[in-house]
Amino acid sequence: MAPRFRESLAEPHPVPRTMSSRSPLDALNLVLGSVDAVRNLHALYVLLATFATTGLLMAMAESSLAQAAGRLGALEAGAALFVAFYGGNAAGILLMDQARGGAVRDIGEAVRASLLTAHRLLLVMLVVVAAYALLAAVLYALLWLCRVAVSGPVIGPLLFGLAVPVGVVGVGVALLALVTVVVPLAAPAVWAGVGVIDTVRQLQRWMRQRLLTVALLVAAVSLLAAGVGALVTFVVMSGGRIVSALGVAVVGIDVPAQTLMGGLFGYGLRSLGAVGAPAGSTGHAAAALVGGGVVFALALVLPGLVYLRGTCSVYLAMSDSSH
Repeated sequence: MAPRFRESLAEPHPVPRTMSSRSPLDALNLVLGSVDAVRNLHALYVLLATFATTGLLMAMAESSLAQAAGRLGALEAGAALFVAFYGGNAAGILLMDQARGGAVRDIGEAVRASLLTAHRLLLVMLVVVAAYALLAAVLYALLWLCRVAVSGPVIGPLLFGLAVPVGVVGVGVALLALVTVVVPLAAPAVWAGVGVIDTVRQLQRWMRQRLLTVALLVAAVSLLAAGVGALVTFVVMSGGRIVSALGVAVVGIDVPAQTLMGGLFGYGLRSLGAVGAPAGSTGHAAAALVGGGVVFALALVLPGLVYLRGTCSVYLAMSDSSH
């Protein structure tokens, strides 16, 4: 098991030829298959555990800061960021395994892979930030040359007339590439085992050659995740209203049904005191809030799973078409 694991970290897994004709419709069909992410129980467990642990650490940090324990609060906040970053990458690795159509690795192996490779994503982002900072400096220098005091009353306005369309189009395209190429696809490249330099080269190539295609596919992924979120919201709201009403009528809890639904929206046990819940009913009400909190976590995680799996599918589709 150990040699096989080291080999998987050293070299990226082969990308399956899932797009025989390599057309945008084939890529879209691959993206639509991202709804299967809800059946990836390993990734679901990792993302749920990451969400719960991060929330707990953030609550502890907030409590520490409220008690003037600044160092402890900063340490707990840092731990929350650490868990969120590496836990999210571990879930992404599991989803990438599923998107490739192969066997999904064990959770422990995915966590180890995340701890050993997720830092590549930070390095890629540093390179991207440096490149965008350079572009911003070039634009600033061009606008500075348009000043009358620098270029004169004739050349200055002419340069500005040139700088306006160049700047508008350049900034707009750069932001579009950042939102639709860099942010969604940098992480899947790392999850696929690609190195920092190769990831940057891939992103640059897609910015220059496939920007419109990638943007449309990422938009489709976002719409798909939003659709899953809408369905999950309907299930939670409709089921929550009925179960809360039955809980008050059948169990006899002396708490309004709206309060019992508080857990479905992330409210904690403190909400019971705000409504003055009777002492005899707080046990059932607290249980309802805890159970609702579990449903709330699932409602947040499921659309996230679909989105992450969708970005993996877009990455694989673009990588396959590049070959």
